[in-house]
Amino acid sequence: MLEQLRDAVLEANLALTAHGLVTLTWGNASGIDRERGLVVIKASGVPYASMSAADLAVVTLDGEVVEGGRPSTDTPTHLALYAAFEELGGVVHTHSTWATAWAQATREIPVLGTTHADFSPFPVPVARELTASEVDAGYEASTGAAIVDAVGDRCTAEVPGVLLPWHGPFAWGATPAAAVENAVTLEQVARVALLTERLRPQPRPIPGPVLAKHFERKHGPRAYYGQR
Repeated sequence: MLEQLRDAVLEANLALTAHGLVTLTWGNASGIDRERGLVVIKASGVPYASMSAADLAVVTLDGEVVEGGRPSTDTPTHLALYAAFEELGGVVHTHSTWATAWAQATREIPVLGTTHADFSPFPVPVARELTASEVDAGYEASTGAAIVDAVGDRCTAEVPGVLLPWHGPFAWGATPAAAVENAVTLEQVARVALLTERLRPQPRPIPGPVLAKHFERKHGPRAYYGQR
């Protein structure tokens, strides 16, 4: 089981470069084995071009390294998300260009079209700013807590990603591959929204019935998108 997870996490990390979501070593993907309470994540500072399964770290939910080298510096953030949301099987963090632009502007991404509505029925939220004490006491873990706050009482399928102010996006899913898919979609949503605002400042949001239809047909109880 752990070897399968390791392979899935390696594939997810390599997919980030294939989709153009990372530059140099700026990003990471992880996956969790809930039964064993172990998380597999990219090791810190490892180049994607030469990455192999040996370049992944295995940690407990308390952050103790079980196998591999020093895990990503973002590991406490991943662990906070896994602890808060039991349905998550994979988490991805990138500094992808378009989503990071919105994050640096500290602006949520409004729902302007069906591409976004297929992804989420809500604007992509911006997490709250951390206090100085949160930064000093445990920056990465506090970042995870801020992301959890941004999701709020909504489910993670409804809010599959959050922007960290001045930083970049986090996305997640039921598997590492699903988390990558949401990260890719979030980047495209961010790009199209910014271009839309360039063409028409203060564009009209997508009408509610169309928004609901697009999200529900893909994610609702009577979803009919794709193959059974």
